[in-house]
Amino acid sequence: MTGTLARNWTRRVRIGDVPIGGGSPIPVQSMTNTRTSDVEATVAQIARLEEVGCDIVRVAVPDRAAADVLPEIVGRSGIPVVADIHFDYRLGLASIKAGCHALRINPGNIGSDERVVALVEACRERSIPIRIGVNAGSLEDDILERHGGPTAEGMVASADRHIALLEQLDFRDVIVSMKSSDIPMTVEANRLMASRCEYPLHLGITEAGTVTTGAVRSSVGLGLMLSEGYGDTIRVSLSGPPEEEVRVGREILRSLGLRHGGITVIACPTCGRTQIDVAGIAAELERRTASVRTAATVAVMGCVVNGPGEAREADLGVAGGRDESVLFAKGEVVGRLAGDDIAEALFERLMQFVEDTERGD
Repeated sequence: MTGTLARNWTRRVRIGDVPIGGGSPIPVQSMTNTRTSDVEATVAQIARLEEVGCDIVRVAVPDRAAADVLPEIVGRSGIPVVADIHFDYRLGLASIKAGCHALRINPGNIGSDERVVALVEACRERSIPIRIGVNAGSLEDDILERHGGPTAEGMVASADRHIALLEQLDFRDVIVSMKSSDIPMTVEANRLMASRCEYPLHLGITEAGTVTTGAVRSSVGLGLMLSEGYGDTIRVSLSGPPEEEVRVGREILRSLGLRHGGITVIACPTCGRTQIDVAGIAAELERRTASVRTAATVAVMGCVVNGPGEAREADLGVAGGRDESVLFAKGEVVGRLAGDDIAEALFERLMQFVEDTERGD
């Protein structure tokens, strides 16, 4: 990026020790897909999410069995835990008591205003925020009738209704999300809300699809919204391992210059001139460096046409040749590698670069 994207100002709230809004770095969220009542599986998945860079994790609390084990999950999680509540407000009260760091509710299905009031008072007592989650698939009947079905304006109307209720209770530790599987509808709803709302926005394209399709659709939708300056936290929703959600989310933010740190692997698309296993080497480097937080760029280039130029511009790079490949570090040739040694040699050099950078050498 040659510049920094301007961002809308919003109120700052905190989920655990993670600030959201007010110009804070944009956190990446995900959600466990284990049965929450299975403590060991859920805690293990949260640990994997944390390892690949997840900042906040959401867990479903669909029944009393999940609520009963939530204190142990929260206690063993290394990142803040958001309880996801639908239909039964009593599960929300139990989750707050269990120590969750935020509550996500869809006011359209939580029931009467009195039940929302009970949740608000419990959150106020524990100083935890509420995320109002509006989904195009669960808008209130009167809004659907008024707008002729799910629309961006209807989503905003639903959010406004529930924001007003919280504000009447003088509760302003609020995060707002409006999601649909329809990208233009989601973009327009959040654009409208950003123009009139001081609360931080949580962005996402819901039910985006499988890992490949969902990554593309999420990148398009989130990229449009973030490039316009709004959005304070994101989740990429994929039908696949939640770790992939985090990897895609972090890459979206890095691609827009909204997040820094971590290893960026540049790899050529390959063609008939390619002399090395570009895809295999690049994938191996990404896998082995997923948990690295130090910023570095590695170029894996398959031939001597564009390879040397790209490799010179990276912190570390390799340009493939017929019998050996040229290794670059900070623009200088530092060695030559045989084909079978490339991935391991690049990884070792990269880890040394990271170590030197962290020491300030």
